[in-house]
Order: sequence, then structure tokens, then C-alpha cells
Amino acid sequence: MKTQRHNAIRDLLVKTTVTNQGELRRKLAAHGFHVTQATLSRDIRELKLMKGPTGYALPSDYDEDDEALPEIAGVLQDFCLEVRQAQNLVLVLTTMGGAQPVAANLDYEEWDDVVGTIAGDNTVLIVCPDNAKATTLKARIEAYLE
Repeated sequence: MKTQRHNAIRDLLVKTTVTNQGELRRKLAAHGFHVTQATLSRDIRELKLMKGPTGYALPSDYDEDDEALPEIAGVLQDFCLEVRQAQNLVLVLTTMGGAQPVAANLDYEEWDDVVGTIAGDNTVLIVCPDNAKATTLKARIEAYLE
């Protein structure tokens, strides 16, 4: 959902002028993305949007063909040691103290595969809606580790 929303924001900025957050929120809502002001502020920060006299603009180094990995990739690569699945549950074993940042980033990604997370010191428990989604999530996480 976040990736689709970010793409919609980029698309809007390429096609139209957006002068403030309220206007951006309304335009996103017209495209089916209903967001809070806090979510929109995070999106603006993550997309590194610049605000000038005419409104928001994509960063000068923006490349439509550039598909950077999400931030979660770096967090998983830094902290994750192993991924295990038990039916609809996925366990991510991390370095000591690494579970909290991993869980926070997983929650922030808003993936449909994740119902919620619980973090200890070195283990994240991820609850998935069903076994198939857990299998998909496990594969996705492992792909970031390769």
C-alpha cells in the first residue's frame, strides 16, 4: 500500500502542481488513498520532496527508472540472522538488540502479509493471516538477506 501511495504522489507531482499538504491529501483521496497528516508527512520525508515557491517537487536527482530497495532491506541486512516459519507465524532471529528496529520497520511497511509483530531482544514474532502469506513473507525477507 505504501509503495502504491508513493507512486501516486510521484505521479501527481509529475502531472500537476501541489502547493501544500492539504491539497496533496485531497488529490490522493481522489485517487483512492485516504491518509492522515502524519502519514503524509512521513511520505514527504521518505520521498525527499522539496517545497519551493510553487509547491512540492520531486528531488532534483529523481529518476523514474530508479527502483531503490525499501529501507527495510538495510535494517534486515544489518540485524537479521535467520528466518523461520511455523504455520502462519514467522520468526526473525536478530543480533542482540536488533529485534525492535526490525519489528518497527516491518510494522511501518504496512505489508498485507503482516497482521502484527512482537519484538523481544533478539527475536521478532510476525503474525500472518495464513500459512500461505507466512511462506510468502519468509521468502521476501530471505530475498533481502541475499
